[in-house]
Amino acid sequence: MTELPAPPSGQLPPDSSQRLRALTHELSNALETIMQAAYLLAQAKLPAPHGRWAEMIEKAAQDAADLTRELRSLLREER
Repeated sequence: MTELPAPPSGQLPPDSSQRLRALTHELSNALETIMQAAYLLAQAKLPAPHGRWAEMIEKAAQDAADLTRELRSLLREER
């Protein structure tokens, strides 16, 4: 992949910024589905070790959602 030179202001090119916002939104939607499914699995009171796997999925999805929120915040600062 060819790297584009950064604009002199240090901001992302508008098309890159817009694309990153769209990707972040889509990622957020996918993570919401994963978190909801993990929640429902946890409500099912699965036997060990399956319950632990559901907890791991929920924790990882929450961590990813936190990262997504941080990305969205950074992208808002780009405007």
